[in-house]
Amino acid sequence: MYHTTAWRLALGLLAGLLALPAAAADRYVFDKAHTQILFFVDHLGFSRSQGEFLDYDGEFRFDPEDWSAGSVQLAIRTHSIDMDDHEWNEHMRGRDFFRVNEHPEMGFKSLRVESSGDNQGRIHGELTLLGVTRPVTLEVRFNKAGVHPFNKQYVAGFSANTRIKRSEFGMNYGLPMVGDEVEVVLEVEGFRQSE
Repeated sequence: MYHTTAWRLALGLLAGLLALPAAAADRYVFDKAHTQILFFVDHLGFSRSQGEFLDYDGEFRFDPEDWSAGSVQLAIRTHSIDMDDHEWNEHMRGRDFFRVNEHPEMGFKSLRVESSGDNQGRIHGELTLLGVTRPVTLEVRFNKAGVHPFNKQYVAGFSANTRIKRSEFGMNYGLPMVGDEVEVVLEVEGFRQSE
């Protein structure tokens, strides 16, 4: 009788533990002073032009012990494009490229995060640009996490990159002289948030 009761109690405790939700990955917001959203594209074969976006919002979740618990959401204001030249910026904001009046934001949302070992991983998600949503995979390196030596906040840092074809989103101006393939590079730092 005693053993039967003990086994039932043990099984009940085990079932209760298994029913508990897994611990959520830590939530981070972007440190905008130390996060860069860059892109590179072939310019008439002479060089690779570089631009960046300066205004964005979002967050990410990350657990270095369980990458699959991670996620990313990012909304980028297309008007914030910066090519280091006023006229070029205005052209990029216009109807030939980002059409910022019609599409003031583009966004990325992760669907799955996976580790590939040695602080490397992939973020599989969807990029929405010019009203078109397509799958995109980011190659990611987890650089470091720890307490920032100056501001004393807990910070996580990553480097990521991917390549997209702008024509797949309906951005066809200048093809093929201006490159179709766009390399996207992200250098990210985020502040951990208390839930």
